[in-house]
Amino acid sequence: MAAHTPLPPNLRRGLAAFSGSLFINNKTRDSGAAHTYPPAPAALASLPLQMMLYFNACYFPAWCLAEGLMLQLKYHLLPWHYQFLLVTAFLILSLAEGSRLYLGYVGNLQEKVPELAGFLLLSFLIQLPLLLFLLTDGHVMRLPLETAMHSLLLAFLLAEIAAAFLALRTMTRQLAAQFHLRQFKERGGGWGRGDAAGSLQ
Repeated sequence: MAAHTPLPPNLRRGLAAFSGSLFINNKTRDSGAAHTYPPAPAALASLPLQMMLYFNACYFPAWCLAEGLMLQLKYHLLPWHYQFLLVTAFLILSLAEGSRLYLGYVGNLQEKVPELAGFLLLSFLIQLPLLLFLLTDGHVMRLPLETAMHSLLLAFLLAEIAAAFLALRTMTRQLAAQFHLRQFKERGGGWGRGDAAGSLQ
């Protein structure tokens, strides 16, 4: 049952027409022959993920500089195999981080599932084990600054993995829904054409 309103009908129609012209998607029963617009597609990009990627990209040069200085200071005090391991880990982290951040930016902003999946795999399979090795191995002679820098980068990494997983799940569900809807429309169009051909025969 509609609620009673003290507004006169003419005033209600005028207000409805004004609001319909002000807000594009607004259409009520009182607005008369208003134009209808298709709803804009919902943005699937993750704002928390994009913010973390931005701050991570700003922080990463400082991490590279600090880690390079700390590695140079303790390099001659390490056994030869740890020298090799730390230099290799530093190079892999530095190279993979640039590719990882690029894939994250492209996959999130352009809503591309393969790039976002590649970002997630690089984060989980390369960056995370190397950072945990640098933070947990007792023979790498961690310096206090090194521990702080690695911990902050690890916090970024874990938060980005969680946000990327949620964004990827949302995107895949949306793409699956669009695929099923397109299949349904194509089947419906095919059935309609088949029925029309049968009626002509």
